[in-house]
Amino acid sequence: MNDNIDKKNQEFKAMGMTMENLSILYGICLIIWGFIISFLSNSDSFTSYIPSILGLPILIFSYLAKKYVSKKKMFMHIVVFFGLIIFFGGLDFLRSFISGNMFANYWADISKLMMLITGLYFTLQCIKSFIHARKMRELNN
Repeated sequence: MNDNIDKKNQEFKAMGMTMENLSILYGICLIIWGFIISFLSNSDSFTSYIPSILGLPILIFSYLAKKYVSKKKMFMHIVVFFGLIIFFGGLDFLRSFISGNMFANYWADISKLMMLITGLYFTLQCIKSFIHARKMRELNN
């Protein structure tokens, strides 16, 4: 059986956490990241807070998925939507890479790279979780 599955209740886990808990942690990390990057770069730009802005709905909807279990599926689909937006936003890093201006704006590019990598990982874990949930429903029917 897959190592990402809690054998006790057959719930998918990533990094030892349920997807709801991982999503809450990811949302908090994104929020903190945006504020730290804005502080370190002395940026007054709204765009330096994009990770924080996108982390907030992930945090909120993940919390709601835990609180309202009957609506968990809907809330977690919203969460993965924001994870996908984060990944797509991070793809902008490739524009800097291709143009040869990678890290010309160090803080912006490091933030985009973080969004690219973590957004991809998070989205893939969400997809794996959805596939696992569907398999568990089919087994139980």
